[in-house]
Amino acid sequence: MSRHHQHPSGDHEHDNGHPGHHDRHDRHDSGGWAHRIRHAITPHSHDSADKVDSAMQASRDGMRALWISLAGLGATAVLQAVVVVMSGSVALLGDTLHNVADALTAVPLGLAFLVGRRAANRRYTYGYGRAEDLAGIVIVVFVAASAALACYEAISRLLRPAPVHNLWVVALAAVIGFAGNELVARYRIRVGRRIGSAALVADGLHARTDGFTSLAVLLGAGGVALGWNWADPVVGLGITVAIVFVLRDAAREIYRRLMDAVDPALVDTAEATLGGTPGVRGVDALRLRWIGHTLHAETNLTVDADLTVSDAHTIAVDAEHALLHAVPRLAGVTIHTDPATDADPHQPLAHHR
Repeated sequence: MSRHHQHPSGDHEHDNGHPGHHDRHDRHDSGGWAHRIRHAITPHSHDSADKVDSAMQASRDGMRALWISLAGLGATAVLQAVVVVMSGSVALLGDTLHNVADALTAVPLGLAFLVGRRAANRRYTYGYGRAEDLAGIVIVVFVAASAALACYEAISRLLRPAPVHNLWVVALAAVIGFAGNELVARYRIRVGRRIGSAALVADGLHARTDGFTSLAVLLGAGGVALGWNWADPVVGLGITVAIVFVLRDAAREIYRRLMDAVDPALVDTAEATLGGTPGVRGVDALRLRWIGHTLHAETNLTVDADLTVSDAHTIAVDAEHALLHAVPRLAGVTIHTDPATDADPHQPLAHHR
């Protein structure tokens, strides 16, 4: 016996009612009034309209974060570009290129959020949430390109030294670059984690590294002020190394999402929640996967063999309900119930991975 259910995405802030779900529990819940009262205290919506609204809200939050961060990074990059022309600092040039690349990542992410709003259809039955993962690949390419260009400019300056002018302006631009990137990074990471967007979190980590590379520009300007003309291109190479590290982290995050990786702690929470549901004797083949901003779960539950179809359905409903409340960002659950094959109907609960 299988049952599939879609829950509105979000952090399970259950502030909408759903009469249909109450009717189903009235028909099948063997727990009586206690369960219905408990359910009424924590209402939540299973309506398709609410699911769309929640997904739209996540996309709107993501779009807002992108446009705000784009404005912040764009202003920072323009200011730094002006200083690059004035000073000829290759370290600041590398930092500016990195900021420009970071700002431009708003374009593929914005497109992904727009595409992700489209409803599921008969060809894309899970919807278009994977568009964010494709955007993540584009972001990784942008980061790699900025690293390559920064490395090229730094090596060129080492081979053909050139003076750096207006060092105090370079230092000021470096401090502004750090402040702007750190503010954008915190905002992107906070929103990305709240709406469950790995691409937006990766973009925030990228911006945070940009901030520290801006401080490296400050060190380079200090070295040049002491007469170490090689300090500027060496700092440029250091920025390249920093970009490579953030590239590794971002690529790993996107790779894991593409490979349907989830935090093992979520699997432990889901397994314990399902196993703790009254009537569930075993949990088998538990699977979780991200699709866009939301998680989806599939599992097999072992129940007593002498139960009626209605009773087995009630257990599946209770397990599903508990799981939706226990696992953040969980939007859909598919549960299949199997009869126990042992002779003892009171066999202790067993968990199977």
